[in-house]
Amino acid sequence: MAEYSDDLKEFLKLYLTPVFARPAIKDGIPKVELPEFGADPRVAYQLIHDELMLDGNARQNLATFVTTYMGAEADQLFLESVDKNMIDKDEYPQTAAIEQRCVTMLSNLWHAPEGVEPTGTSTVGSSEAVMLAGLAMKWRWRQRRQAKGLSSDKPNLVMGINVQVVWEKFCRYWDVEPRYAPIEEGRLHLDAAHAIPLVDENTIGVVAILGSTFDGSYEPVKEIAAALDELAASGGPDVPVHVDGASGGFVAPFIDEDLEWDFRVPRVVSINASGHKYGLVYPGVGWVVWRTPEDLPEDLVFHVNYLGGDMPTFALNFSRPGSQVILQYFNFVRLGRFGYTALHQACRDSALYLSSEIAKIGPYELLSDGSELPVFFFRLKPEVTNYTVYDVSAKLRESGWQVPAYSLPDNMSDVSGLRIVVRNGFGRDLADLLLDDLRRATEYFEGLDAPVVHDPSHTENFHH
Repeated sequence: MAEYSDDLKEFLKLYLTPVFARPAIKDGIPKVELPEFGADPRVAYQLIHDELMLDGNARQNLATFVTTYMGAEADQLFLESVDKNMIDKDEYPQTAAIEQRCVTMLSNLWHAPEGVEPTGTSTVGSSEAVMLAGLAMKWRWRQRRQAKGLSSDKPNLVMGINVQVVWEKFCRYWDVEPRYAPIEEGRLHLDAAHAIPLVDENTIGVVAILGSTFDGSYEPVKEIAAALDELAASGGPDVPVHVDGASGGFVAPFIDEDLEWDFRVPRVVSINASGHKYGLVYPGVGWVVWRTPEDLPEDLVFHVNYLGGDMPTFALNFSRPGSQVILQYFNFVRLGRFGYTALHQACRDSALYLSSEIAKIGPYELLSDGSELPVFFFRLKPEVTNYTVYDVSAKLRESGWQVPAYSLPDNMSDVSGLRIVVRNGFGRDLADLLLDDLRRATEYFEGLDAPVVHDPSHTENFHH
């Protein structure tokens, strides 16, 4: 047998030691301070890989609107483009060209006026897109006020109390007064009758949601815009509409084609949507598109040249990956109108099937059924008092299902329910498995003699 030096023996001993016998594995993963020395990449991978096994199964997550499945080709394209910086349009001109193609396609999908230059941008998600659209409305309102010599220090924004929290963030971050219209039993979103009384000369815009986070319902964009038309015609303020199409902006154009909610409604000046929701792209990518270039104030656009050529930019973020933008274009090319229509119709069919079957399980009552967004919300009937929707949510979690339980916003904060979001990849088989587990959970609670003692801190609870 060949003779080896002591140093070589130690090296071979370490190199040949199986992964799960390595010191880093036996000693545990660093959690507080950076280790003095690194670890073998196989060991580092195994440590983190094993810890992530404790996360929930993304495909069983019925709480999130975010895409959890795309397919092998998209995964490969993602890996090939993950190193591209979206902001560096001089270095990655084709990625920049693909972004503009997506803006143009969305502008056309949402019926922007013919002959105008498509105006919009990709964002990290709808949260950033909302901030940009809100800023554009605030700037344009301020310009109009200042041109008339009027005060511009008290802007407000009108919306339903059911808006996603990002709108509350926008108002707080950018010093805009939020004016929330209430919801009520049988109406869980904004309508014209409750929007108009909140509008005055300081209103920068009205937000209409195409697909409420709480129950999946569409707000009546055309009706709200018509009421604002009447207000302006009678001498009142001329107020624009922004459509928060975070989810519905990628659903309605394909399976609700006759619904007029987009730029076909003249008062709509901007639309945002989440590519990583029903745009069917991994997180995170969003889009915001304006009706015309004039609806985006030029002084909000910055020009930089320190990455190469002159690059106009309108974003809250600077560097961000270009891979999700590329995947959005991949979906447009791969799916086309037919593919998006087929997938979203399949989601709606699954949602309607699920909601109808849940309604047949004795103690549940539907507040929406998935006939708009493939999303629905249901609660326990008033006579059920020995357990809650939070208990049902926790019981389903034992089978891996993540079905959030939460209370509704003000005016209905005493109502709590469960929401199910049906996404691409959730077909009849998974729906039946969920139904089986829900029936078993319900039978379990119905069979208890004593009330369940529930700790709501252990379940997901959304409050506005």
